[in-house]
Amino acid sequence: MKILIKEVATSRWQVRLDQHAVTFRSEAEALAFTKTLEARLHAPHQFPDRQQRAAG
Repeated sequence: MKILIKEVATSRWQVRLDQHAVTFRSEAEALAFTKTLEARLHAPHQFPDRQQRAAG
């Protein structure tokens, strides 16, 4: 996923996630969002085994 942060207007910052955009009131908010997003993307993920998925 490509993540881009840019200033789009005075006191308006945008984080672009491929084709999706989220606007923030400050660069700090945009950076905090990006940091959280990247941490979640890079976090280890466990998938349920086949028996749990079939039973659910």
